[in-house]
Amino acid sequence: MGITSTVAFSTEHSKQLYQRSQHVLVDGGSSSSRGPANYGEYPIFMKSSKGSRIYDVDNNEYIDWMMAFGALPWGHADAEITQAIVDGASSGAHFATATEIELEVAELLQQMIPNAEIVRFANTGTEAVMAAIRLARGYTGRPKILKFEGHYHGWYDDVLVSSNPLPTSALGITRDPVKIPDSSGLNRHALDDTIVVPWNDVEALERAIANHPGEIAAIITEGVMANMGVIAPEEGYLQSVQRLARQHGIVFILDETVTGFRIAPGGCQQHYQLDPDLVTFGKALGCGLPVAAFAGRAELMGALKAGAVLHYGTHNASRIGMHAARANLRKLTRNNGEAFSYIWRLAARLHEGLNEIFRKAGIPAIVQRVGPMFQIMFTERPSIRNYRDFCQFVDRKAYQQFVLRLFEQGVYTTPAATLHSIVTAAHTEADVEMTLAAASRVLSSSKT
Repeated sequence: MGITSTVAFSTEHSKQLYQRSQHVLVDGGSSSSRGPANYGEYPIFMKSSKGSRIYDVDNNEYIDWMMAFGALPWGHADAEITQAIVDGASSGAHFATATEIELEVAELLQQMIPNAEIVRFANTGTEAVMAAIRLARGYTGRPKILKFEGHYHGWYDDVLVSSNPLPTSALGITRDPVKIPDSSGLNRHALDDTIVVPWNDVEALERAIANHPGEIAAIITEGVMANMGVIAPEEGYLQSVQRLARQHGIVFILDETVTGFRIAPGGCQQHYQLDPDLVTFGKALGCGLPVAAFAGRAELMGALKAGAVLHYGTHNASRIGMHAARANLRKLTRNNGEAFSYIWRLAARLHEGLNEIFRKAGIPAIVQRVGPMFQIMFTERPSIRNYRDFCQFVDRKAYQQFVLRLFEQGVYTTPAATLHSIVTAAHTEADVEMTLAAASRVLSSSKT
């Protein structure tokens, strides 16, 4: 089905593939976030893509606002990125030796990222976070780390806590939040040295630091909370986090796995004028290939020398991934970062249009946005400012039902309210208008 087709929407082939997958895969794929828990009876199986469009195995065409969880700043199968990948692969997939191209990519990162005095490559955002936390502990000689409720920093045991929405009765009170593991199978002592604090609450952070004097190696935060939809930091909050970290000799880690290469050329630290000690990247760096990095102050990063603080990885700085990253960073900085201005403008139009549609329909919903990142939240509240607000006031089921109906209209995004949508350089004004029309049709049909 093309977007303008009148053929009845069907995903029968996806259903058949899901049934077949039950013999060899869990939840129909390789990550539970892609499984039936979010999609209902079964997930949709995709087969190809180009630009802003993605196509499933039943030949349905969608405008894609998910873009591989935000890993595709130029959309699908961008010609320049694709050619770079071909060039890399044709001369050898990976050497596991020092290479000139990793030096070139590191120099590009150094030019773009305000604090990137030294760079180290990894494969995923989770790995970059693991290494950054180990580095902070090794450098400071302190055992504890501090993270915030609702922030997701990958599936590393030490940070896999209080990241999923839960009934507010389970969370404890703000002054003494309950640490809630996100998974079975964690090392039973993994969270002993992890302190959990509500976000956007300076007093709570001050109190937590005072309760653990001289023990905290690192404070890690996202620049924008991106695993509870999209929740922006309140004015001055991130600056307060940085100030308190410096005041107490704590390493300030800014996790830009999600926000990096989306918000601005230099990420959230440029946008919010921050100076973190360490910053982590993933997702959009490799344009769909598994490329990640962490960077920071030379003195701190120097603790990695000769494996004093150990960080290995056979696939670190894989040549094919480096070719994709180099092409990506060159494009992002072209014409004074014109791509960022474009996606901010397009996202603003979509944001305004969706809010207007919900208002006219009398539907209690808001759209929260930072730059090109946005999420629809079905709620009576005028805004959602933290994890506890999200758990208490956001109707996740209503959101899922809305998105599943959008699929039928040729619009694809995450059906999980905890995630978010992303505007890319591949999207167009026509995509925005078609999406707004699709949303109007869904809301109109739901009232009949």
